Amino acid sequence: MRRVFGRILPFLMILFVVNVLDRTNVSVGALGMNRDLSINQSLYGLGAGIFFIGYFLFEIPSNILLHHFGVRIWIARIMISWGVIASLMCLLRTPGQFLLLRFLLGVAEAGFFPGVVFYLSLWVPAKYKAKAMAGFYIGFPVAQVIGAPLSAGLMHWGQTLGWSGWRVMYLCEGVPAIVLGIVCLFYLTDSPSNAEWLTREQRLWLIRELAAEQRSLESVSGASKSELIREVLQSRVVWILSVFYFGITCGSNALNFFLPTVLQSLNQRHGLHIGLVETGFLSAVPYATASVAMYWWGKHSDKSQERRAHSGMAAVFGATAFSVSLVASSPAAVMIGFTLFAVGLYCAINVFWTIPATLVTGLQAATAIALVNSIGNLSGFFAPMFMGRLYMHTGSYRISFFVIALVVAAAGLGLSRSPLIRERKANLI
Repeated sequence: MRRVFGRILPFLMILFVVNVLDRTNVSVGALGMNRDLSINQSLYGLGAGIFFIGYFLFEIPSNILLHHFGVRIWIARIMISWGVIASLMCLLRTPGQFLLLRFLLGVAEAGFFPGVVFYLSLWVPAKYKAKAMAGFYIGFPVAQVIGAPLSAGLMHWGQTLGWSGWRVMYLCEGVPAIVLGIVCLFYLTDSPSNAEWLTREQRLWLIRELAAEQRSLESVSGASKSELIREVLQSRVVWILSVFYFGITCGSNALNFFLPTVLQSLNQRHGLHIGLVETGFLSAVPYATASVAMYWWGKHSDKSQERRAHSGMAAVFGATAFSVSLVASSPAAVMIGFTLFAVGLYCAINVFWTIPATLVTGLQAATAIALVNSIGNLSGFFAPMFMGRLYMHTGSYRISFFVIALVVAAAGLGLSRSPLIRERKANLI
C-alpha cells in the first residue's frame, strides 16, 4: 500500500489542486473582474454558483461514461476540456459571458471528483480508505493555501504589465489542466491487474483483498446496468447521504467564494489596510491549518474504523466555533473562526467520502458517488447566491454566515446520528 499511495496519491492530489484552483480562483478574480465588468455581489453570487448547475446536470452521466471508457481516458478528457474553458475566462467582456463560461466550466468538470473517489475504490481496501482520501482531498486546502496568494500575485503581475490582472490569472491557471490531462493518458493505470510498477506478489495480494471486499457487499446477481443504476437512484441511504453532504458543503462553498471578499470588507469596518497580496496570504491560513488537521483526523478514523461520528461531529465542531467567532466580530476572532470552520469542514468531508464505497462496488459505486456529489454540490449554487443576495439587503455577511453555520451543524449532527446509514454491508434500498 505504501507503493500504491506513493504512485497515485501525489499525482491525484496535484490534479485536484489544479481542479480546485480553476473552480475557485473566481473569488480572487472578482476583486478586479467585478469592477471591470460591472458585476454586483448578487450577480457574482449567481455566477459563482451556476458552475454547480452544469456540474449537477452532467455528474452522473459523466461517471457512467467513466465506468465505460475507463478512468485514465475519461479523467484526461475532463481535464483537457475544463482547462480550455478556464483559459477562455481571460476573454470575458460581459456579465452574460461570465455566467455562460461558469456554467460550461461546471459541465466540463463534472465527474472529476467522484471519478477519482471511484478510482481510489479500485485500488484501496476499506481499512486504508480515510488515509487515502486524506492524501487526495488534501489537495483542496492546499489549493487554497497556494491558490489565493498565487492568484493575487498573478493579478498583481498582470497589472504591472499594464494588462487586466484577472485576465492574466485566468489564462495562466487554466493551461496546466490541459497539460496534466495529456499526462494522465500515460501515467494513470486503470486497475491493479495492469500495474507493472507493482511486483507480481503485490498485485496478487491487492487483487485478493479488493475481491474479498466486493464479495462481502450485497449485489444484484445478473442484473443489467440499467437495473443497477435504478437501484442506486431509488436508494434512501444514497439520498440521505446526499442531503447531509449538501448541508456540510454549504459551509465549504460559502468559505471558498466569500473569504477574500470578507477579508477585504475588514478594511472598511475596522480601518485596516489589507492589500490584494495580503488578502491572498490571509485567505491561505484557514486552509493551511485544515490540511494538517484533516490528515491526522483521517488516520484517527482509520485506526478506529469509525466514520459517521468522525465526519458528523467534525462538522458540528467547525460550525459551533465559527458561530462563536461571529458574535465576537473582531478581526482576530473572525480569522480564528474561519480557521476552525475550515478545520471542521474539511475533516468532515474527508472522512465522509469513505462511507459510500463501503456500501456498493462497480457501476453502482460510480453512480452512487456521482449522485451524492452532484446533489451535495448543488450547495455551490445556492450558498453563494444566498450569501450575495442577503449581503445586498443587509450590507453584512454576519447573518448569512450564521445561517450557513446552522445548516452545517444540522447536517453533521444528522450524519452522526442517522440510524439508516450502516457503514458495512449495507442494503441500499
